[in-house]
Order: sequence, then structure tokens, then C-alpha cells
Amino acid sequence: MVPPLVRFGTSTWTYEGWKGQVYLKDYPKGSFTKGCLAEYWQFLHKGSPLFLTAGNDSTFYRPPTSHQLRAYRDQMPERVEMCFKVWEDITVPVFAPHPRYGVKAGKPNPRFLDARLFNDLVLTPFRDAQFQDRTGPFLFEFQRHDLSMEEFASRLDTFFGQLPTEFKYAVEIRNAGLLGQPYRKVLEAHGVAHVYNHWSYMPPLAEQHRRLHETFTAPFTVFRLLTPLKMSYAEAKQRAAPYTKIVAELPEMRRDTVSLIHQSITQAKPAYVLVNNRSEGNAPKTIQGLVELLQSTGSGRRA
Repeated sequence: MVPPLVRFGTSTWTYEGWKGQVYLKDYPKGSFTKGCLAEYWQFLHKGSPLFLTAGNDSTFYRPPTSHQLRAYRDQMPERVEMCFKVWEDITVPVFAPHPRYGVKAGKPNPRFLDARLFNDLVLTPFRDAQFQDRTGPFLFEFQRHDLSMEEFASRLDTFFGQLPTEFKYAVEIRNAGLLGQPYRKVLEAHGVAHVYNHWSYMPPLAEQHRRLHETFTAPFTVFRLLTPLKMSYAEAKQRAAPYTKIVAELPEMRRDTVSLIHQSITQAKPAYVLVNNRSEGNAPKTIQGLVELLQSTGSGRRA
């Protein structure tokens, strides 16, 4: 059902609301979060595995340890990959005035885009756990910030120029004004993907592609379908909970995603598509809808 170059998955996999849909086993109290990943990969759509990737959002708050990675690996079939968000200490130029940052709240981050820190504290556990073959693109999520396009592009250029090439990298921005030539050229120069993110205050996916001169910047593409456009995270969360069903389809999001996937397939570039419950209410059902749309448009046919 799913084209061989496309990996669909959810932004994370530990949702109690998917019991009876994705998860059919009985889990002892307190064991669901640790044990459900193995069953996640077994979910079928019309007899075929639906999920070939998964997002890991928890690593935005702290890098994974080699022990954690080995535990993931024990629950992962050979053919699948996990996409990890990068630790925010690498991607936040100034810490928000939020209590969880403690004394760092509101202050500049001296470790912003520190390549040595990323290599030592983020990449080293992946090597120690021999997790490279299970690793999809690392997702660098940059919240909205005040850096100019030129400064941001320059910092990215320096950073990615110092990283090893054994891993795949992707950049997700939340400032629509950064979608321009300096940003595109830096990503192209280093083979880094732009994350086509369907998020509250970003342009539609097709418009993002237009602003990037309709060019994919890496040998692979990445999509993150997060929230409805022009809707805050809090509103999207309230609208979607408890994530058991589609609350409202987003036709433009689906059409744009499938169109860009088709272009990626045409260029023989693998596509990673990560879907959040907060986009339409239930990520597995959204993915099934995208697969059906791929089929109906002909881009789901195998060569």
C-alpha cells in the first residue's frame, strides 16, 4: 500500500487514546509507555505495515542515553527508523522567560548551534548504541526568534559545516520570513532537508516549496503535519483531545503533502512523513487518509 520510498509515522507513539486502534494488547499498569513501541510497528492498513518511522519528541528536552537507544532498538524491526528532535540547548538562541528554564530563563544561550556539544552529547550515544541504521533525520526545531535571515543562515552554515556526514539532518523553522535564498542555499550546500511543517503560523506546504524555488534541499524530504494553520497549539490540543478520531479533515494539507511526496518520489528521494494528533485529531487515521490519496492519484503505485 505504501510506496517504497515513503516512510509514514506519528510524531510520537505513546497515546492511550489509540488503545483499541493501534494497541490491542493488555499492558500491566505503568508499562504501556515502555512497551508499546514494539506493537506500534505491527499496525497494519489493508494488510500492510503502515508505520516505517516514528518521531521522538522527548529528546527535545534532553538527549537520549545509549541505554535508552538500546531499549528502543530492542523494540524496532530492521526496516524501520526513528526521527529524533534535537536537544533544545542546541536550537534555542535565547531561552524563553519560562519557569522550567530556571536561572537561564530570558537569557541568551551560549550553547546555541554548538557543533562540538551536539557531537559529544547528542551523537555519541547513537554511536555507542550502534543505532545509526535505525536513525532517520535529526530534526532541528527552531522556535520563532529574532535572528535576521542572514545571521541565521550564517550560523547554520558554520554549524552544519562542522558535523559528521554519517547522519541525516533536517531543519524546521517557525519564522516564515526565513524562507528565502540564503536559507535554501545553506541547506543545499550541506545536504540538509527543510522540514515542510504544517504549523499554526507557517505558510501552507505548497507555499513553503514555492519560496524555496520548488527545490528539495537534500537527498531526502521531511514533512511534519502538526497543527491546523492559524490555530494556536493550545487551541489545536483542545480541539483534538483525546485523539481517538478525526475531528476535522484538512484537505489542503493532505493535497499539498501528497503532491510534494509525489515530486519527491519522482526525484527518487525518500520521504519521511510525521503526523501529529493535533493536526486532524488522530494521526493514524490521517496517515491512512494520505495513503488512500496517494493511491487515488496514482503516486502510490510501485514501479
